[in-house]
Amino acid sequence: MVRRFDDGLLTPAEVASYLEIPQSTLTTWLNGKATGAPLIHQVEPVRKGQPSVPFIAVAEAHVLRSLRSMGLRMSEVSEAAAAVRDAFDTPYGLVSRRIATDGVSLLVGHGWVPGHRAVSEHLRYLTWEPGDDFPSSLRLRQYPDSVPVVIDPRFGHGLPVVAANQVPVRAITDLWEAGESVKDIAYDYDMTPEQVNALCKAVVRLAA
Repeated sequence: MVRRFDDGLLTPAEVASYLEIPQSTLTTWLNGKATGAPLIHQVEPVRKGQPSVPFIAVAEAHVLRSLRSMGLRMSEVSEAAAAVRDAFDTPYGLVSRRIATDGVSLLVGHGWVPGHRAVSEHLRYLTWEPGDDFPSSLRLRQYPDSVPVVIDPRFGHGLPVVAANQVPVRAITDLWEAGESVKDIAYDYDMTPEQVNALCKAVVRLAA
């Protein structure tokens, strides 16, 4: 089983692609610091070119992207990360379960973000299991609500998978591109034709 903190799940290029973050921005975050720890944590890859970004860091990148989308400057992103880590006493404070409660109040109280609703809208893409302080999966916001797609280290080796059946998105779209009917694909993977159609349209749009 892939360990969320210690095992490389994705390469930086894959993280940038899946989260729709400019490669240059992600590189800055990977090299940045807050309270002495990296803004986004990396691990030593098994071999050159192999994954070096663990799942927990993919979640961190999602939160940082969310802060940027709410209007924070790069310097403010670092300040916010440092404040949350200090408050929660963990270098992984950005993705602690407490970020959805105490963290929101902290960010709003410092004037970094516009309000609780704005933060909650971004945090809803993270999933925390009961009794676990850190997220287990990240939903990718570019896919339709009718077919939630997630990155979950337990399934797909880091590839985006359909949340309902843990099937890699690529497996479904490859069949569609090969000429398989939407109806047959839906039957094979316990999905509705509407879900398969929405998923394939989303992938085509993202590739455009």
